[in-house]
Amino acid sequence: MSDDEAKEEKELDLSSPDVVTKYKTAAEIVNKALQLVISECKPKSKIVDLCEKGDAFIREQTGNVYKNVKKKIERGVAFPTCISVNNTVCHVSPLASDDTVLEENDIVKIDMGCHIDGFIAVVAHTHVLQPGPVTGRAADVIAAANTAAEVALRLVRPGKKNKDVTEAIQKVAAAYDCKIVEGVLSHQHKQFVVDGNKVILSVTSPETRVDDAEFEENEVYAVDIVTSTGDGKPKMLDERETTIYKRAVDKNYHLKMKSSRFIFSEISQKFPIMPFTARTLEEKRARLGLIECVNHDLLQPYPVLHEKPGDLVAHIKFTVLLMPNGSDKITSHPLQELQPNKTVDDDPEIKAWLALGTKTKKKGGGKKKKGKKGDNKEDSEPMDTSTNDSPRLFARVVSLAADLLPGPLANVLKRLDVLSLDDVGKGASVSGLSGELLVEASVEDFRG
Repeated sequence: MSDDEAKEEKELDLSSPDVVTKYKTAAEIVNKALQLVISECKPKSKIVDLCEKGDAFIREQTGNVYKNVKKKIERGVAFPTCISVNNTVCHVSPLASDDTVLEENDIVKIDMGCHIDGFIAVVAHTHVLQPGPVTGRAADVIAAANTAAEVALRLVRPGKKNKDVTEAIQKVAAAYDCKIVEGVLSHQHKQFVVDGNKVILSVTSPETRVDDAEFEENEVYAVDIVTSTGDGKPKMLDERETTIYKRAVDKNYHLKMKSSRFIFSEISQKFPIMPFTARTLEEKRARLGLIECVNHDLLQPYPVLHEKPGDLVAHIKFTVLLMPNGSDKITSHPLQELQPNKTVDDDPEIKAWLALGTKTKKKGGGKKKKGKKGDNKEDSEPMDTSTNDSPRLFARVVSLAADLLPGPLANVLKRLDVLSLDDVGKGASVSGLSGELLVEASVEDFRG
């Protein structure tokens, strides 16, 4: 690598403040898109309509940022919105003609991604269509995914290895009498790269192997956790369910069919790098053209996978930045109240993992800042959903205080345990949140 290339590579990691800002801007947008889709998930809602709303929101919001820059910046959907229900594991983003709807008590898994200049933020969340707390095996499988994700957050840190995470998340799932789903990979992210070379394997098996890797400062990872009450070995039932693809940029082939050449040309122009849904293509022509493209490895399919009927599947995914001051989880959404049958309270190893902080302690004897008493506790709590140091500082507020706030902030959460002002001049954050829905308001709304 030449000196110029090395310099360019260095500038494109988290050592560049501009890169960090782009990651966090993408994260802010995808977090809001997720919140929008969750709010629209109701019985009898069409899945395809929900997917469209998620993608449309990301396109609209990304179109409003970095508009007045000298060099054009690519931005938009990094992974199409997917809504997979109950025993279906992933990658459901239906065609426009699909009439499938959600039903009461469905376990809904929402997966989506956004990018700014190729810097990608992804998120996945599990939500149950029911009022009140989630109980029984549904609560077990969601708690297993969430706790495994929190353990992974604390182990994806400089000096640790990918195999440490693989072993830990399997132990967590077993504590809830659940399984980590095989074949799910957590990838390192780089600019315009959703599937980097460093990989965390969900389950070790003879069929699936990855190279040992050590996490390093200034890296970015999408940590992807899928749990099941079944055997954790999902299968593709029907190739025709597949609607998400990604251009294989290292492959070439002279397509024979006219429809294939037309579709591949459209894909190359619209989606040269990021995954896309066939819903964005002309449906009738796309069906035949996509088959030839996949058969000759020009496109990488993302198949729809299923566990057995009656099994329950949960999905939690977040993006984490390995910053010099510690791990920064930039995408997430708070869970509904869970009342699982199982807990990890009696497992000292899991409790020790969860007690690890996510921030790096500074060396030396500098004075301790006041007002940070709860920081260590917040770092180690499994339900921590904070996204500190975002490009726009946000305040989380509650409906109990709505009458004290300006009109734009009237739509806010119920219930609050602790409201801590991290920086009086910049904004506020809530810790120990007990409400089910988090509404974020920009600090600008507090002024004036």
